[in-house]
Amino acid sequence: MAWYQESFGNDYLIVYKHRDMKGAYHEVKKMIDWLGLPQGSQVLDLCCGMGRHSMALAEFGYKVTGVDLSEVLLNEAVKLDSSKEVKWLRGDMREVPLKEQFDAVVNLFTSFGYFDEDEQNEKVLHEIHRLLKPSGRFIIDFLNPVYIKANLVPQSERTEEGLCIRETRTIEDGCVRKRIVISEVGSQDRHYLEQVKLYDRMTFEVMLQKAGLTIDNVYGGYDGQAYEAETSSRLIFVGYKEG
Repeated sequence: MAWYQESFGNDYLIVYKHRDMKGAYHEVKKMIDWLGLPQGSQVLDLCCGMGRHSMALAEFGYKVTGVDLSEVLLNEAVKLDSSKEVKWLRGDMREVPLKEQFDAVVNLFTSFGYFDEDEQNEKVLHEIHRLLKPSGRFIIDFLNPVYIKANLVPQSERTEEGLCIRETRTIEDGCVRKRIVISEVGSQDRHYLEQVKLYDRMTFEVMLQKAGLTIDNVYGGYDGQAYEAETSSRLIFVGYKEG
């Protein structure tokens, strides 16, 4: 089984419990300026996870569809979406089971680079192109490889809901890898891997161009600062589908 099929389960909800709706709301507030779309526009949140950004987008007046492969995370999203504002759908980001096109597609919080082969990661960009209406907008929020390499925290440990969570981070084979061990009294340790292939700005731009996606701006964080290789924590591409 691929790492992403194992890692986004019930334990993921505990490991990333600290990510809240308030943070997602502020991130989305900035994104709305970047998208420049009127209320009522149709937005696809590709790899929506537990739906924090999808629900924030809906709150700002967009018609939102959230797609994710993880049943556990989608079930959590449905639970959190008490006003039933978002349409939730299970699907692989390389082959989304939708024929309709959207005014915008967003891919947030480093939900790109999950696959070993460049060709598979590029498939995701071509899928974003397919899912966009002509001149439709996109945001791809990726990590900054330069910053990650310089600021990697090799190990950390914390306790959450009585569980000891140990995280080890390495850079291997052109990927950043996080190995997570969850220890619980009376149970065997549970092991997970998270992995993202590291693409620098130039390589990413070439892949976007190949997929027919044009870049407007490259930001280094949700504060809207321009991307700086050495100091920016994020690598956020904003642009549109040609034609």
